[in-house]
Amino acid sequence: MKRRGFPYRTVIVLFVAAFFVLVATGNQRESIITYNVNSVKSLEAVHIVNKYTAPTQELIVPWYDSFQEALKMAPTSPVAFQGSMTGYGPDCEGCGGFSGCPPRQDFRNGNIYFEDATYGTVRVVASDKAIPCGSMVRIKNYGEPFLAIVLDRGGAIKGSLMDLLCASEKEALSVGRRKNIQYELIRWGW
Repeated sequence: MKRRGFPYRTVIVLFVAAFFVLVATGNQRESIITYNVNSVKSLEAVHIVNKYTAPTQELIVPWYDSFQEALKMAPTSPVAFQGSMTGYGPDCEGCGGFSGCPPRQDFRNGNIYFEDATYGTVRVVASDKAIPCGSMVRIKNYGEPFLAIVLDRGGAIKGSLMDLLCASEKEALSVGRRKNIQYELIRWGW
């Protein structure tokens, strides 16, 4: 009488069958994940939380009366403040036509938009040097709210003033100097 060895083939077939049964029935477990919303650095992280709790609500960004006060909190959470807006073109006096921040995009062709990996197609602004390159700003009280990325930081742009990139210096004149613009800084740098 022959002694039989361990039935490897049978075990492999049963394992494969169990795997297919598990995949076919799906995973019925429910996971609950929590996030520390107080330390988020961008709107994207808040959207992860809101995705399951209140997807139709707009992010409520804390308002600060002082630009300096807002900057103290901005590295750790979204902030909002009020300021002014002017416009500039890539052909302005002293401008080279390229963004001052990496990736040093060429704006001389009239393209006033930037393609951000997270937020998609956004406008471009120059800000105070205290706000790092790559920061994302939601701009309100200037027509429909829109997103802009800080890709320039000019020497004349100080405090809560931001400079909106326009296709030309002539077009920038139509912006003038607008006051009471609401800025929501929703991403701090890249």
